[in-house]
Amino acid sequence: MTGGAAAAAASQAYGEAWYWDERYRKEAGPFDWYQKYAALAPLLRLYLAPHHRLLLAGCGNSVFGENMVDDGYQDVVNIDISSVVIEQMKKKYHDKPQLKYMKMDVKNMSDFESGSFDAVIDKGTLDSIMCGQNSQENATKMLEEVNRILKENGVYMLNSCVYNCNYARIIAERWEKSPSENKWELTKPLPLDDDNTSLVSLLGPKPDVHYIYVCVKGNGCASTDSKTGEAGN
Repeated sequence: MTGGAAAAAASQAYGEAWYWDERYRKEAGPFDWYQKYAALAPLLRLYLAPHHRLLLAGCGNSVFGENMVDDGYQDVVNIDISSVVIEQMKKKYHDKPQLKYMKMDVKNMSDFESGSFDAVIDKGTLDSIMCGQNSQENATKMLEEVNRILKENGVYMLNSCVYNCNYARIIAERWEKSPSENKWELTKPLPLDDDNTSLVSLLGPKPDVHYIYVCVKGNGCASTDSKTGEAGN
């Protein structure tokens, strides 16, 4: 198998627990996908309060939750599909009661009550699902669950490597099909300048940046902003 074929096969397994169990046995970490906390902290402060109940979806062995607690957030729940990494993180942070770790699949968060979180933060989990098999079906399940567990005016903050109007449309369509009475609506990604120059035409087709989609759950109407950050780990 060539290097390219091996990478493609690995990405298709991103939605599988066995893949992440094997990876976390080999890689002690820590590792943060996409943007680190320092880069996202100013944006978080616009939408989140220290007392909010927050969920990090697909936490891995990231120090993002630790950084949030150090910055004053008091209730940060972390979930991951890998039992291996959850046990590692429970041991690592046994002395930090503000951090909770649970093995859970984002496609089925039935252990959480509806409307029980103020925000869900996703650093690459939806991206991973979209790389895997049955991506559309699995993305639908995840986004419906995110919709369900968020409170009114709750925030879904997605940090992604994807800038694509179709990708934004996928998020909107999944929420619109939700049985919830609340509706979700995406605004067009914000231009970078006054003459509406798009991100793609300005940065090129493969810019070395990440994108942050901020989705606010509202009664009858909501909005989503698309913001840009430089890539780097």
